[in-house]
Amino acid sequence: MQAAVFPRKPDAWQAPAWLNEQTIQEVRQFHASFPMYQKTPLRDLENLAGLMGIRKFLVKDESYRFGLNAFKVLGGSYAIGNYLAKKLGIPLKDLPYERMISDEIHRKLGEITFITATDGNHGRGVAWTAHQLKQHAVVYMPKGTSPERLENIRKEGAEASITDLNYDDAVRKAAQEAREKGWVLVQDTSWEGYEDIPRWIIQGYGTMALEAYEQLPERPTHIFLQAGVGSMASAVSGFFANVYPGKEKPVIVIVEPEQADCIFRTAQAADGRLHAVTGDMPTMMAGLACGEPCRLGWEVLAGAADYALRCDDSITAQGMRILGAPAGDDPRVISGESGAVTSGTAASLLTDDRYEQLKEKLHLDRDSVVLCFSTEGATDLLNYRRVVWDGEHASL
Repeated sequence: MQAAVFPRKPDAWQAPAWLNEQTIQEVRQFHASFPMYQKTPLRDLENLAGLMGIRKFLVKDESYRFGLNAFKVLGGSYAIGNYLAKKLGIPLKDLPYERMISDEIHRKLGEITFITATDGNHGRGVAWTAHQLKQHAVVYMPKGTSPERLENIRKEGAEASITDLNYDDAVRKAAQEAREKGWVLVQDTSWEGYEDIPRWIIQGYGTMALEAYEQLPERPTHIFLQAGVGSMASAVSGFFANVYPGKEKPVIVIVEPEQADCIFRTAQAADGRLHAVTGDMPTMMAGLACGEPCRLGWEVLAGAADYALRCDDSITAQGMRILGAPAGDDPRVISGESGAVTSGTAASLLTDDRYEQLKEKLHLDRDSVVLCFSTEGATDLLNYRRVVWDGEHASL
């Protein structure tokens, strides 16, 4: 495990207003109009905290989100809702779920095809939303995607296929098809000329952060967030930088696979440019195997985050096993490969003597209140069992 410090923030830096509590309350109001909406649980793992030598170890369990086993639907649904409201020329508050899926709205909109590239969770959320709207979805998946994730997207009625491309090239393929065919690209990474939908997706993820804030027993001292392109991490970082301003802001630690460490590289370089990872990214953390940072997300992380860490698959495997075999009477959290890496990272820092200096650098001690987000359940059940039952990717 290696760490990089985010570039020093100017004293004048302010948390982005588009991720403040009032804005995210409005986002959550949209999600709350869905009949399947309910807050996902925030698990207080008291016995684990005791074993780790800290005051609190809190985990937000997103395996309960909308019956889709992951948080990603929050971003896709909010972005699509905003796109439709803009197309119809009405405020989003006048387009709650029941009206959005109505025949009246479908007649006004006509046929729309939404396209995206995804390892699974985001595409499933986009496909699910399109299905609710009686619209079409096309999903491209990077090479190495598990057949289970592919089938879960097809079950939502989407046209889905696994390409021979890495994630970033699959995004480019989806963007090209959207331009050529007049389809709507729903992607949580941004570039010049493509920022509205990524911004809405990031805001959509804010519902998860708002819920956690409302559920917290006390202010967290540390928040660990996983990153692919950095959109979810920027949503949560930006929100908590708003509600805990200045010196009250928790220490925010971004965690990535060492094979797909674009946020780490960008933070380490500290030269004002985004740094990409190219080629294959052989990590089981499929949801985080992204090589190019989201420009919009990076602008938030550069001001709100403190440290970037890169780790190997054994760290997330450890997190999957720790959460799946709880200490004492702690509640069980079924967490997938991309969901458990932050818990595995925090646990390793707190218990492995090899990371003692890094633990001290992050000011992790007996008074620490650690918050992690388990962003997915077992979305690849065969791999989950190989890790949790058979001990694959054991720590050395």
